[in-house]
Amino acid sequence: MNIQAEKIAFAKMLLDTENPKIIESIKKIFQKEQSPDFWDSLSVEQPEEIEKASLEIKNGEVTDYDTFMQKHR
Repeated sequence: MNIQAEKIAFAKMLLDTENPKIIESIKKIFQKEQSPDFWDSLSVEQPEEIEKASLEIKNGEVTDYDTFMQKHR
């Protein structure tokens, strides 16, 4: 089935339903889809720091919480 046929079938299901919960659920999906990605709202430095931290984790450059806290108490 192509995308246009799927959209028409979906629109028919939506028009035929009387269940407000289904309509509200679909509405929330569309609203979530249209909300901006948090990644786009970060400063230039923040994604760089996140990617650096991810690389450190991947390379095993981690310290467990208790060891970290012992140094800072």
